[in-house]
Amino acid sequence: MTDPLLVDLSRLQFALTAMYHFLFVPLTLGLSILVAMMETVYVMTRRKIWRDMTKFWGLLFGINFALGVATGLTMEFQFGMNWAYYSHYVGDVFGAPLAIEGLMAFFLEATFVGLFFFGWDKLSALAHCVVTWLMALGTNFSALWILIANGWMQNPVGSLFNPDTMRMEVTDFAAVIFNPVAQAKFVHTVSAGYVCGAVFVLGVSAFYILRGRHLELAKRSFAIAAAFGLASALSVVVLGDESGYAVTDHQKMKLAAMEAMWHTEPAPAAFTAIGVPDLENRTTRYALHIPYAMGLIGTRSLTTEIPGITELVGHAKDRIRNGFVAYAALERIKADRTDEAARTEFARTQQDLGYAQLLKPLIGDPLKATDADIDRAAWSTVPHVPSLFFTFRAMVACGFLLIALFGAALWYTAREAEAPRWLFRAALFALPLPWIAIEFGWFVAEFGRQPWIIEGVLPTALATSELGIPSLLITIAGFTLVYGVLAVIEVQLMLRAIAKGPETLAEDPAALFPGAGANRNAAGLVAAE
Repeated sequence: MTDPLLVDLSRLQFALTAMYHFLFVPLTLGLSILVAMMETVYVMTRRKIWRDMTKFWGLLFGINFALGVATGLTMEFQFGMNWAYYSHYVGDVFGAPLAIEGLMAFFLEATFVGLFFFGWDKLSALAHCVVTWLMALGTNFSALWILIANGWMQNPVGSLFNPDTMRMEVTDFAAVIFNPVAQAKFVHTVSAGYVCGAVFVLGVSAFYILRGRHLELAKRSFAIAAAFGLASALSVVVLGDESGYAVTDHQKMKLAAMEAMWHTEPAPAAFTAIGVPDLENRTTRYALHIPYAMGLIGTRSLTTEIPGITELVGHAKDRIRNGFVAYAALERIKADRTDEAARTEFARTQQDLGYAQLLKPLIGDPLKATDADIDRAAWSTVPHVPSLFFTFRAMVACGFLLIALFGAALWYTAREAEAPRWLFRAALFALPLPWIAIEFGWFVAEFGRQPWIIEGVLPTALATSELGIPSLLITIAGFTLVYGVLAVIEVQLMLRAIAKGPETLAEDPAALFPGAGANRNAAGLVAAE
């Protein structure tokens, strides 16, 4: 049996690298669109201020993009090194979207990033604007294919386990691409990235306004970020509702844990706004319910029930027992490839094979399981309820605070009224909120899937490589150290660029890098021209 500590450390290492990488992704998504919008206005008006805005925010985009690429490469290698059995088991399916992302989206994005920075004096204004939009399109395409891969892990459609190869194989690639969970995750995640970019522009612009610096650029940037941010934040709410609907269909246990819904309620279920989940007594104390809300969000109806945790555990027990048949049939196929009766039995029950495998970390051989073992395995399908309950509500709270901020900012800018200083201070202090909301959102999405690495198909405990615990501890410490250094570099470069300001950087891009003045040609790497 796999050492539980090995599994936990493998999960911790991937969580650290993934959540760190995703500090850069949403800002890249948001800034790419905002920069493209600013350059479009420049092409239409030919006013220099919009060109300066494009260059300044484009420079900050470039710094963030570089760190995002560097941290993303690590994750690709982890699949083969830390999660070798996972890569073997589902590589035929999971690897396809990742390969397409690298060959199509990332190369498109990287190519046009280069043209964006080096093409100001070599391309016409219209051609450069097209390049900027293609750069933004490549950024979004990268997110699309990554989320198709992740969406398949949440809802493994268009694939089937092959008992001859002992691997999952693609049966319908169109179903993988148009997976409803993947599509809902894509639009929700991208919209959250747009919010992140808008908050960043809003906050930095507010800093300039409070300091009385670069006011022409700052006020225009503040206005465009307010409008774009409000539209994006409202779309996050709408698209988040769609994600909730998809979770109801395909990940019922995750939804029940997020809501701390221990038992099935009469339709339509209420939404628990606040409360304290009690694991020992399997209830939620001090709960404040909003009648009908969860039923409408989760089922779009007033008559459809949302199953509770206890009922879903009972359903998991049935699937575990049915999985015994699939597991036994697979063992017979291994022993005799020509056993047609075993193949027929396996084809009938293979959808529950993963549930039988939940017992392997507990007792090794699922066929020797007792009723107590089955009960333990069934309850292992319940993720940690308080963690999901509170992080989901913190994410939602951050979202509504940002909607209020964007609404107030747009109210003043649309009326061309002088905004109060408290609004600019609020924009500055709100800078961390989108990252908090996004990281919490990913925590809910990924932690809520446990104990599955592939929902209903492959338990996480069976997916790891046979690495030594000392190796994992050393690499976790190494990643923490290296990523800490990269974080310091990223923040220093960003703060230095913001402190220097758009006018200084436009005149002397080498000013961002002290000591680089003797090599002004090298400064072209980060300069707009």
